[in-house]
Amino acid sequence: MFDTMTTTKAGAAVIGALLFFLLGSWAADSLYSTESADHVGEDGVAETGYMIATDTGGGEAEEEEEAVPFADLLAAADPAKGEKVWGKCKACHKLEDGASGTGPHLYGVVGREVASVDGFNYSDALVEHGGSWGPDELNEWLANPKAYAPGNKMTFAGLKKESDRADLIAYLQSIGG
Repeated sequence: MFDTMTTTKAGAAVIGALLFFLLGSWAADSLYSTESADHVGEDGVAETGYMIATDTGGGEAEEEEEAVPFADLLAAADPAKGEKVWGKCKACHKLEDGASGTGPHLYGVVGREVASVDGFNYSDALVEHGGSWGPDELNEWLANPKAYAPGNKMTFAGLKKESDRADLIAYLQSIGG
């Protein structure tokens, strides 16, 4: 079964495969190499081919100046757009009064006391938080639920765009609020 010819063929196949990959690596290095005598800097490292000038100062100040107060965003919010954003919420929440899902129902949530839906098992963190769900509180909650009430059960990461949060709150205000 393992005669000299079979062993020779197996050895040749292994050596041939290694040679194939070695030549392939050499070809790829020569085709896609970034090293060249023309483009090597003083430290022996390849130089960047094209530099893009960027402004490193004042970026944060400009963003703060352009920030629109949330009250203005809410005043200009579109409930129809908020209904589209609601699609991210409806997997766990319901809008019908008294019909809770994985999360509590959100009928009349704007202005309602925090953790006040009867029969829903809220986390201790949310019960202890207290207060009511005004537009500003909902904005903070929707931006990052884990930061607003650390230890709550909500697994949603939050809505990054402030305009989406304003549209959603406007939509929730139009539903039983």
